[in-house]
Amino acid sequence: MVKKSTLAAALHVPTRDPSSDTDAHAQHSPSLQPPSRQGKKTIAGHFDPAVSRQLREIALQEDSSVQELLREALNDLFLKRGRPPIA
Repeated sequence: MVKKSTLAAALHVPTRDPSSDTDAHAQHSPSLQPPSRQGKKTIAGHFDPAVSRQLREIALQEDSSVQELLREALNDLFLKRGRPPIA
């Protein structure tokens, strides 16, 4: 009987041992990131899909991006709380 090859074998992709991972973030080399993201941290949250839709609509209407809107909102929050606008 002929043994079927796996997709990984067909693509010549070595399988990865998850136990060898020390840190999920350590897998991402800074040199593989675009320069604009080097030294930056992702900030995320879970919201209703309507929030995402509304943010995208505003960004489109203002010829901006969701990231720029979030930067503006964070700086407004920092100012409201007496902190410097550093976003």
